[in-house]
Formats: sequence, C-alpha cells, structure tokens
Amino acid sequence: MHIELRPVRQEECATLDNLLEKYNYEFSQYDKIPFGEDGRYHYWPLDLYWTEQDRAAYFIMAEGKLAGFALINAHPECDRPLDWAVAEFFVAYPYRRCGVGSEVMRQIFRRHKGVWHIKYHPANTASVAFWNGIARQHAAGGVEKLRGTEDYYDGTPSEVLVFQTV
Repeated sequence: MHIELRPVRQEECATLDNLLEKYNYEFSQYDKIPFGEDGRYHYWPLDLYWTEQDRAAYFIMAEGKLAGFALINAHPECDRPLDWAVAEFFVAYPYRRCGVGSEVMRQIFRRHKGVWHIKYHPANTASVAFWNGIARQHAAGGVEKLRGTEDYYDGTPSEVLVFQTV
C-alpha cells in the first residue's frame, strides 16, 4: 500500500478540523472529556500549526485517499528536553493494523530527527502497544518511560516515552 505524508495547507484547516472532531470523540472513551456547549469537541491551538515554526500538521494518505493525520510540535510532555513531540495522531479504522501508522511514523522520524516525546493514555491499550513498538523500533538507544507533566481530563496520569531517533 502506498502511504504518503502530506503537509496540511492552511486552506485545508476545515478538513483537518473535521478529522480532529472524530479523533476527539473516539479519544473521549479514555479521557472522559465532554462535548462543548455546541455539541462539538474543539481543538486548540489548531491555527498555530500555520503560524509557529515549532509545529507541523500532516495528512496521512493511503493509496491516494485521506486516511488520517499527524500533528507534531516541540512542546515538552515531561521534564526532559526534546526536539519533537507527537501532539495528535489519528489513523481511520479502514487503515489500522495494516502498517499505515508505522510507515507514517517512519516518514515523520526521517523528516524530524532528534529527541522525541510521545504521550499516551495508559487505558488506551492499542495505543500503548503501538507507541511502545514504534519507540523500540526507531530509538537510537534506550527508551525511557516517564510520567507526563499534565494528567488527562479524567485525572489519569499520562505516560511519556522519551527517545532519540536514529
């Protein structure tokens, strides 16, 4: 399957916002965050992905079709220095468990080298397995698992993987 990581153009912000709504709804089963007053989940700071250099937004394309997104930034998730962090990552159901997410992260690590923070909710067992596997596969040395600096909305402490990419 041909997987492409394509930067999101600012004029495509509404499409990314639509995908974030689906992502946030799915993630609410773990963090228990409620809808806003208008019945939507709102992602802030989406507009900053086109105005700050320490952020990048990508669409995931599989066989030319929109399959998800990846948002990265340089904002720490724990008390260790970093170059990059996975802010949000979403692969739509039809493209899961067939290597799309792994290929996307390989491409991201190739474009953005350095020390990475990857935060996850420990109740999301699929995410825990995915991110730990990705870290082990791409780390130049060891992988450190730490408590994140910010708990999730439901009070669950976040877990953060810290590693240097090859």
